[in-house]
Amino acid sequence: MTAPRTGTPRPEFDPELRASLAVVGGMFPPTITPDLLGFMRESYASPPIADTLAARGIERRDVTVPGHEGDPIVLSVLTTGDRAEPRVAVLFAHSGGLMFGDRFSGIDLALDWVTEFGAALITVEYRLAPEYPDPVPREDVYAALCWVHDHAAELGVRDDGILLAGASAGGSLVAGAALAARDRGGPPLLGQVLDYPMLDDRDTGHSLTQFDGVGVWDRVSNDTGWHALLGAARGGSDVSPYAAPARAADLGGLPPTFLTVGSAEIFRTETTAFAERIWQAGGNAELHVWPGAFHAADIFAPHTRVGRAMIQTRNAWVEHLLVG
Repeated sequence: MTAPRTGTPRPEFDPELRASLAVVGGMFPPTITPDLLGFMRESYASPPIADTLAARGIERRDVTVPGHEGDPIVLSVLTTGDRAEPRVAVLFAHSGGLMFGDRFSGIDLALDWVTEFGAALITVEYRLAPEYPDPVPREDVYAALCWVHDHAAELGVRDDGILLAGASAGGSLVAGAALAARDRGGPPLLGQVLDYPMLDDRDTGHSLTQFDGVGVWDRVSNDTGWHALLGAARGGSDVSPYAAPARAADLGGLPPTFLTVGSAEIFRTETTAFAERIWQAGGNAELHVWPGAFHAADIFAPHTRVGRAMIQTRNAWVEHLLVG
């Protein structure tokens, strides 16, 4: 684990976002240690979603499918009822540091993809660390990807390309699924959306040294999450790139990739490095670094100027991919 640097210069928070941190901290403290896991699982649980879906005319169907090693996991399929032709399927993995959250955490930011772009949004209840360490969470997501592709006709979705999307820990899981699909000859992918993704267990990024006890999801929180997933293997030579995608030796052959991250958060270095390596491999990546944004600013402060811009920019990329 990288030691914090006392007095290390760091980017300032956007003034409007800084004002939001006092409210955010009551639900999501900047530093999360193992003893706070119970609190986080209560405070970060998604609110009831039925009214939100009903107000937007979105139908929900829950299905139980085989996850890692055939164990059951739940997917929710969100669609509108006004489309005859096959839809594009979007498989979504939620945030929560690999340890908390549920399949509806942060999902409201992707509902426009259903109502405006005609997608079928499929969100996966992958199992959480530390009760289910690696490889369970990532293989749950990959199993869900394969199930959606194999049941495309039943779901009314296209089988020629699935869009993957994930935020923070979910970004890590879908990036790992994209690598696995490439390496295993798995389902074809239309693209991947990686919002401030949690990509590297090795604590090598400079931005990790800049944020201790401030913002959202600091260096100690990141250490907590990776240890929950990987245990003693964390930082060693035996960690799979499907668990920590920054470890992949080659980022060639990936689908078009959208990456977004704040300048004032710990994942800045590993996100920008991941985009650069996609470009080096000849791939297609669009990277946005938001000045003064803390981690998941669009989730915690969607009313702010930066939060709105993050949402609008991501939606524009997804619309171009889905609608053309």
